[in-house]
Formats: sequence, C-alpha cells, structure tokens
Amino acid sequence: MPKHRALQLNEPHPRLKSNTIDVSENLEKRKLKSWAEAAPRLVAVAAGREPADLVVKNCKLVNVQTREILLGWQVAVTEGRFAYVGPDASHCIGPATRCEDGGGRYLIPGLCDGHMHIESGMLTPAEFAAAVIPHGTTTMFTDPHEIANVLGLDGVRMMHDEALLQPINIYTQMPSCAPSAPGLETTGFEITPAHVAEAMAWPGIIGLGEMMNYPGVIAGDTKMLAEIAATMQAGKVVGGHYAALDRGVAFHAYAAGGPADDHEGTAEADAILRARMGMRSMLRLGSAWYDVQSQITAITQKGLDPRNFILCTDDCHSVTLVHEGHMDRVVRHAIDCGCDPLIALQMATINTASHFGLERELGSIAPGRRADMILTGDLVSLPIDVVYARGNKVAESGQLMTDCPHYNWPNTSKNTVHLGKVLDRNDFEVPAPKQAQTVTVKVIGVVENQAPTKALSAVLPVVNGLVEPNRDICQIALVERHRGTGAVTNAFVSGFGYHGTMAIASTVAHDSHHMIVVGTDRAMMAAAANRLGAVGGGVTIWKDGHEIGLVELPIAGLMSDRPAAEVAAAAQTILQAMQACGCWLNNAIMQHSLLALVVIPELRISDLGLVDVTKFEITDLIQDAELQ
Repeated sequence: MPKHRALQLNEPHPRLKSNTIDVSENLEKRKLKSWAEAAPRLVAVAAGREPADLVVKNCKLVNVQTREILLGWQVAVTEGRFAYVGPDASHCIGPATRCEDGGGRYLIPGLCDGHMHIESGMLTPAEFAAAVIPHGTTTMFTDPHEIANVLGLDGVRMMHDEALLQPINIYTQMPSCAPSAPGLETTGFEITPAHVAEAMAWPGIIGLGEMMNYPGVIAGDTKMLAEIAATMQAGKVVGGHYAALDRGVAFHAYAAGGPADDHEGTAEADAILRARMGMRSMLRLGSAWYDVQSQITAITQKGLDPRNFILCTDDCHSVTLVHEGHMDRVVRHAIDCGCDPLIALQMATINTASHFGLERELGSIAPGRRADMILTGDLVSLPIDVVYARGNKVAESGQLMTDCPHYNWPNTSKNTVHLGKVLDRNDFEVPAPKQAQTVTVKVIGVVENQAPTKALSAVLPVVNGLVEPNRDICQIALVERHRGTGAVTNAFVSGFGYHGTMAIASTVAHDSHHMIVVGTDRAMMAAAANRLGAVGGGVTIWKDGHEIGLVELPIAGLMSDRPAAEVAAAAQTILQAMQACGCWLNNAIMQHSLLALVVIPELRISDLGLVDVTKFEITDLIQDAELQ
C-alpha cells in the first residue's frame, strides 16, 4: 500500500503557497515550541530573570480550572505560552515587552470546538480559520470524513496539511467510516484499518473520527474494532456517533466498543446516559442542529457534574459563521438556556482540552499553556473584542489581523463530478406497477432543526404509468458521481414546502457525497444535475426553467477556497432562492445535504436504494398499489 506521507511541522510541502508571505518562512514563524523547549524561558520569565514578550494588565481573569473570576490579575506571555498568571506581572516586564491594557474586561481562554466538520462550511481549513478567529475560536477538533468519502486518505492529508499551517490549533481526527454503513452506500474511496494506523503517526492527528457504523461496533465487526484498536494503541481518542433511539443493551454494547464521546444525543436522557457510561456528552448547536437546550438540563436541573459535558458545532454553514458566529454563538446559546456563564465557558474550553488529553497544552489561562485568550466586556452577551492565539493578536473588533495560508490544492482534488452521461428527464422517472391508478409510497420526512428524519407514507397518483408527486411531496434523487455509472436512485421527500416548477441539486450529500437532487419537475432536476457536472460540484437551484442560485465548490465538490464572506453571499442566494420556491425551513440547505446520511434514522436515500435506518437495510419505495 502506498504511503500518504503527511507534512511535518518543520518542513514545507512542495505544493504549498501562502496568502501573504513565503511558506517556509511562515511555517517557521508559526512553529510553536513544545513545553520542554520553552520551559527554560517560561521559568526565567515567571521568576523575573528575563522579560516577557507580552503582558496583559487590568483584567478580570476567568479561571476555568476553579470556576472563579480573579479581579485585577495579569498574564505574561513568552514563546507563545503563558509564563506568569497572577496579581502582578510587573517583574516580567522589560524594555522590549509589549504591554496591553485589558480595559477592565474579562480575560477568558480561547474557545474550543470539540467536534466539527470544516467541509460543512463549504470552506477550506484556511478560510474556515479566517472566518472563526474573529469569533474567538482558537482550537478545533475536526473530522474530515466528507473529503475522505470523495478522495480517500489523500484528501484527509490535504486537509491535515493545510490545518497545520494555520495560526490557531486545528487538530485532525482520522475518519473512521467511509462508507459510513457498508452495504448501504458506495463511496469514492474506502477507509481501512491500515489507513487509520498510518494516519495515527501524522503530527496533527488527535484521534479517530466519529464511529458512525454503530451497528458494526455492536455486532463486533472486526474492521471497526481494528480501527478503534489502532487508535487506542496510539494513545489517542475514539470519537463516537450513536444515533439510535435504543438506550438499552445496544447502547451499552456500543459504549463497550471504546468511543469516548458522543454528539448524537437529542434529549436529556441521552446526555445523562453518555456521562454515566464514562463518555463525554457533546451538546451541539450547528446551523441546523439545535440539541443544546434539550440536553443541558442534565446540568441546569439535574445537577450533574458539568466537567463531563462539551459544547460543539458539528456542522456550521458559511452563512452561520459570517452572520451569527461560531463557538461564541454556542456559548451564548447555552447561557440563554439557563447555564451558568462560567460553566458554559468550561464546556467550551477546559472540558474539551481535557477530553483530548491536552489540558496541559490549552483550554485554560495557566502557566505553560498556549497563550490563546479573549478579551470580552460581558460574560453573557459575550462580545469578542480581542483574540490572541499563541500570544499573537489575531483579531480585534471582528477584524482578522493575521494571515491564514492556503495549501495549493492539486488538480486531483478537483473535477470530481463524474456523471457518465448527460442526464435527462427520463432518468428521474418512478415507474408504477402495471395498471396502477395510485400507489402508496414511503416518503422521507424532513424534521426542522433535527438530524433525524421521519419514515412517512403517502398515496400518490399514477399518470401515464409514472408515479407523480403532489402537494408537499417532492421527488428526490441520488445521482452517482464518483465512478460515472450514470445511475440514479429515485424516491420521495416531504417537509420542504416547495411549490411551482423547481429543482435543487447539491454535491454536498453526507456522507458518501454523491449528488442529491430534489424537485417538482423532472426536466429541471436533470438540468440542475447536469449544471453541477459542468462546474465541478456545488449547489444549484432552478425555478421555472432558469437557474436562480449557484455556489461553485470545485474542491472535491465540497469546498471553495474563496473567503467565507464570498461563499456565504453565494450560499445566501441559495437560501433566498429556496424561500422563493416555498421553503421556509431554518437553514434548509443543511437538511437537504443530509438526506443521504444512512446512519441516522429513520429513512434515507443512497446510490443503492431507499434505506430504512431503523433496520439498516434497503427497503422498497412502493408499499402498495391500487389497480384499475
């Protein structure tokens, strides 16, 4: 098996470029000394023998280690780390020390996102970092399993390598499940235990990405257990993903399989059970997942130990990042749900760092830790006034003050949409049984602000031998795009509210990332699909025979390397176009992109057919027919 060598921290990759400076210079500049390398100077500065690089005075320091506010405390920074944290840092100041006045504001640790997918923002790691730094995010634990489904281990390496270049901490979890459900979908590439073992040696790999194949773990699948074993042998963390409603024996079998956290809970009982089983319960607020309010009562009402709970985003759209925020948005929401602000901050800082074994590196304002910190005027509304990462001021008043270098994405990462032919309306037909007047079909029911769908049924008319949608029921199709087979799977979906003549297509189609097309007109569905084939991927929406919105995503059909504001503006046209077609769901494009996620109940679509996720099996679309 060929080796997919990852970029080392002290060497430039041959295909790297920087936005503003030479890459080799940038890598050296960004290289953070380990604690062991920095220790002599940290001790000398704390003792007053050497001057600090930076001292921040006049602050109300939020100590997440003890959950208290320390008035008038000061910090001294050197080598990108905190050297002194205490009431008076005057002994650390020399002629060259940069002294900054906190203005009496709160000094809090930089925020950490415990579980997320960069690709969901439709941005590369560099542009995602540029978008979230002004919101106070200084650490992310990312799972690039979206690109893994399209480009395999090579794609993971590309994400990992660009992540290492950034001025903040971006750790990569090696994707575990491509495909997410073997036998129910076909991916562009397959991840194997050998890939996992290889990636565990890369410098930015922090653990194994969410183990979505929970039926495989429960059944003792040797491949899944081998991936978990390789991760544990490397001393790293196994991410969890248990999306079933069964909290009985099945869950306990999954917990015994080794996942150390889980973000798929939607109810208080889920949060409590995970914590009781020694897992960190991750409460998510993404663009379309609102699972904090229903679970945080485990802390606010039941009084459980909050150190076993973590805040995360999972999936954040570029529109959300630009207009609402990132982890600052999640912390505010947790506070709005009744959580003590200091506890909410712990759940987005020290709890996350501790979970990944990094509590001596980050997540708090304490000696030896990376100097990631935020000045804010209020702990409830949480304005992000100033952001420091590794002791450097990287954002102020919402403005980015650093560069986020780009990886030079190769041609192999582009032109990944292979339809195999020009599609036409016939590819989107659903034939009815002979002599049928009406048919009863299974329908995917979209649930606003939730990842799960509902398994519905509906009676639909038959016209000229074809099943026709009606009212709120649209056609949905999954178009194979990795191998150019020309295959199209057709079914029905309800809940978007579309009316008139329209179609929307997207190559962002978790997790196998074929192409999802939803529409009320078969010819327009074909036009939308062909359009994405022509531009190399993205999202397009058509109405009355014309394209009214387009986001081009040339990298793996998932990401753009343009700035977040530009991508968000294009994505906003998609959301507006969806509303023009009758859809008023919150962030409906996220709901659209998850209709092929065959590891979350109840009903999904894949290249192999309609999937009953409660049984993990392919199911028939047509249940019954009324004959003439």
